[in-house]
Amino acid sequence: MSTPSRRRLMRDFKRLQTDPPGGISGAPCSDNIMIWNAVIFGPTDTPFEDGTFKLTLHFDESYPNKPPSVKFISRMFHPNVYASGDLCLDILQNRWSPTYDVAAILTSIQSLLHDPNPNSPANAEAANLYMENRKEYTRRIRQTVESSWQ
Repeated sequence: MSTPSRRRLMRDFKRLQTDPPGGISGAPCSDNIMIWNAVIFGPTDTPFEDGTFKLTLHFDESYPNKPPSVKFISRMFHPNVYASGDLCLDILQNRWSPTYDVAAILTSIQSLLHDPNPNSPANAEAANLYMENRKEYTRRIRQTVESSWQ
């Protein structure tokens, strides 16, 4: 059944295929366009470099008027990622705009890896290390990167 949400997701998918942003990929599940699997590669020159981080995006019929639910499947140690894999990212909550598409969502998450917001922590330990002990923070991130290869 074709609905505005499904048509929009098809356009988002086509854009990702024809003009993919660097370091991200995503596609709907073969049997359900409302569920997507994505991969974000750790940004170069960051502790996340060489990481391969898997996510899922769950859309409902209110998309693009409401954001999808986005969750890391890969283990993630980051100030703005809950232990469950859920993200604390303003564009997925109170700063959502229907102009955002899947590419913009994934690019924003990739940017968040490089530039966390420790003032809005989902993981207090990661936020504290980020602000007070960058060496230990980096060591923990590198462990996360290595576990992403499995």
